[in-house]
Amino acid sequence: MGAGHNHAPSEAGAVPGDFRRKLWIAFAITATLVAVQAVGAFVTGSLALLTDTAHAVTDASGLLVALIAASLMLRPATAKRTWGFRRIEVIAALGQASLLLVVGTYTAVEGVRRLFEPPEVPAGELLIFGVVGLAANIVAIVILSSSRAANFNMRAAFLEVLNDALGSLGVIVAAIVIATTGFLQADAIAGLFIAALIVPRAFKLMRETGSVLMEFTPQGLDLDAVRAHILELDHVKDVHDLHASTVATGLPTITAHVVVEDECFTDGHAADVLKSVKECVADHFPVSVLHSTFQIETAHIQDSEPSSTRHA
Repeated sequence: MGAGHNHAPSEAGAVPGDFRRKLWIAFAITATLVAVQAVGAFVTGSLALLTDTAHAVTDASGLLVALIAASLMLRPATAKRTWGFRRIEVIAALGQASLLLVVGTYTAVEGVRRLFEPPEVPAGELLIFGVVGLAANIVAIVILSSSRAANFNMRAAFLEVLNDALGSLGVIVAAIVIATTGFLQADAIAGLFIAALIVPRAFKLMRETGSVLMEFTPQGLDLDAVRAHILELDHVKDVHDLHASTVATGLPTITAHVVVEDECFTDGHAADVLKSVKECVADHFPVSVLHSTFQIETAHIQDSEPSSTRHA
């Protein structure tokens, strides 16, 4: 005996047409910025601008992946794909975080090298390309800001553009310092600043998406508290095989075997227990779990299950 829900793609975490339009605009802006900054990096030889260009490439590819993921997420569930492509947004965000980590690591290594061997960098040209990059990123930030909390995918896209904007700001500061003081190491320092922005955020996003893919308990949901609360319900004798995970943004799930008194299957209380347990996980805890599946069973059924398949 259990309970479930329709896994339609219109639930929380899906990306409607408005979000996709925003992604398209942000992608067009970022792709154009890549071309402009690539020219600037070649002309100036700036590490900060080269890093910002590499970051912009990551942004553009990440936004393109986000667009593909946003479309795949809307495909309906099937008998072979019971959740549809909902988890594609998690995989896409993990890929973007991995790219950010590679860019950040390269920047850190090259930045340290250039602190000791700073090349000549034309400050005027560097300032121009930095301003162009910042302006483009500000436009993209404004476009994506209202949708950044929609899911992992949109959040990753927003963070990439935000980090790139801060990187462009670093390029501008480096250009001004070089122009006014002749301190060439400012370019390498700006590159290291960009790396410092990229790496922690990449690790954080990788940790969060990795937790989803490993099917860890949703953040904020205490399974010990869930178990204790279910055990307090009338007629419930035990709870085992309690598992919780996250399919995609806004889609936590929970399953469990709930052992009740034998009489519940003859006096009608089994259905009442099921209803109470569903309401418990949906309403009682900080994380509302609407997708729940519970097996209501007797102690005899529990004892007949192979011990190797039983979990706490």
